[in-house]
Amino acid sequence: MTHLWVRAEQRENEDRVGLTPEGAAELKKAGLRVTVEKSSVRAIPLQGYIDAGCEIAPENSWPTAPSDAIIFGLKELPDDGTPLSHKHIMFGHAYKGQPSGRILLDRFIAGGGTLYDLEYLVDMDGRRVAAFGYWAGFAGAAVSLKCWTAQQRGEACAAVHSYAGKDALLAELGSELRGFTPPVALVIGALGRVGTGAADLCEALGVYVTKWDMAETASGGPFPEVLDHEIFLNCILARPGTPIFVPESAKTAPRKLSVIGDIACDPDSDFSPIKVYDRTTSWEEPALRVATNPVLDVTAIDNLPSMLPVESSMDYASQLLPSLLTLTDLSTGVWARAETTFNTHK
Repeated sequence: MTHLWVRAEQRENEDRVGLTPEGAAELKKAGLRVTVEKSSVRAIPLQGYIDAGCEIAPENSWPTAPSDAIIFGLKELPDDGTPLSHKHIMFGHAYKGQPSGRILLDRFIAGGGTLYDLEYLVDMDGRRVAAFGYWAGFAGAAVSLKCWTAQQRGEACAAVHSYAGKDALLAELGSELRGFTPPVALVIGALGRVGTGAADLCEALGVYVTKWDMAETASGGPFPEVLDHEIFLNCILARPGTPIFVPESAKTAPRKLSVIGDIACDPDSDFSPIKVYDRTTSWEEPALRVATNPVLDVTAIDNLPSMLPVESSMDYASQLLPSLLTLTDLSTGVWARAETTFNTHK
């Protein structure tokens, strides 16, 4: 019997989960065994999984799970160097030249385990079967606006936190924007899920959005128009051939640009299109100031959807469930393609 083990998230400020109680009930109905760890932070209460008939395990007990269990989480595992012997479903961030990615892959090699990277679960046409994109864009635009309003007050952006829902976030942002003429934002990747979420947040608050996608960036650059907007929101994943949107020279160039929201957030990738920074930011310190005359802040938080953990979890889990229902056969479909990608990079 295929055994899916839903682990607790161990990363700070990570309240999401990739399987809802309703989805767990569907998996059990399909003949899968489902174990869910207790969690002190998960946004969806444990009782729903109990009611769905899941087995319950202690928090962070996945290393002692049966050897045939498939361990399912979202964000990074503890960076303790231990070999990984299980099959793991998670976001590995390991295939684009990231230094931490190489360390993770070596742990799988040492333990004989397998990584099914959620970013690389794709259909036959190469399209991702599930993504947090919309809520990443929504939250990323929100943090970028918080950075901009802080600048208008002569301050640095304060720590951010999670919200019960999007209405609470919009109400808070509306209050912060009151009294200021709204900025003009540029969204690149506007036709995708991330860009749609970013544009929706801006437009809900009266921020004018210039929307670019593949047609507007087909020339390969340079793109001086980026510097003519007060906020730039990058919603395109770094990959080979991605043009540079913000060169290093932007730090000293004449510009209106004062906030970059790198929602795709892959600064240590060789293919990053934003060359003015080299590390992610955090919930505690959302803004990295990369220039002072005039001011230029970058915000690049890599688990943005957890700011809206209930909405983002439910959305993502509904997209992923059809693929989880096929876990009984790892030799075909999305799982076989993900394993091939892992074997190519390890």
